Amino acid sequence: MIKAKPKPLDEILSYIGPYEDILIAGCGGCVSVCLAGGQKEVNILKSELDFALRDARETKQISGYTVERQCNAAYLGEIDAYAEKADCMLSMACGAGAQLLAERYPQTPVFPAVNTIAIGVDRDIGLYEERCRACGECVLAYTAGICPVTRCAKGLFNGPCGGTQGDRCEISPEVPCAWHEIFERLKAQNRLEDILRIHKPMEWRNQIQRKFVQKGYENRYLQED
Repeated sequence: MIKAKPKPLDEILSYIGPYEDILIAGCGGCVSVCLAGGQKEVNILKSELDFALRDARETKQISGYTVERQCNAAYLGEIDAYAEKADCMLSMACGAGAQLLAERYPQTPVFPAVNTIAIGVDRDIGLYEERCRACGECVLAYTAGICPVTRCAKGLFNGPCGGTQGDRCEISPEVPCAWHEIFERLKAQNRLEDILRIHKPMEWRNQIQRKFVQKGYENRYLQED
């Protein structure tokens, strides 16, 4: 799931400075699961802003509402009535959700209240690790389920660099070498031939906005393109 962290309160206060009626829009999806932007976090941010504004002897109207998913327009209609009254909105969704919110209400400033960090896994409550950068060219089938783009400090596609120190990365003795782990896991699975596969370099220059149709929905959308 997508992982996010709340922005510093001072940064959020700088966004809302010129506005009087602020709507905090939470999301019940990924950011709720990682404790960054669900209803609980909406309430916490509202309280923090109320206290900060009171200390600054300022008065603003702050309200909050959480939709099931901000990245799906079907759910945004729920906040139309609230958005209509707001001078600006604080989105606690990921970058995708915040952009869809801004797209729906183009006359109203929408500011992010969280920083989108990564696609990651849950290690414990409030503890997450990045596992995917959505590169669009998944090679996990050949790397024993270990992503070299995310886990290798240099994002190398075809084996370790010359700086590997045993099972550690040269950038830090605390960082494991992703390609050492790939080798060991493939060896345990009797699949070492996969490490000999040469993959074309990632076309990082191709940074155009990606749009895709999920398998099974081609007839529904491709004719529109």
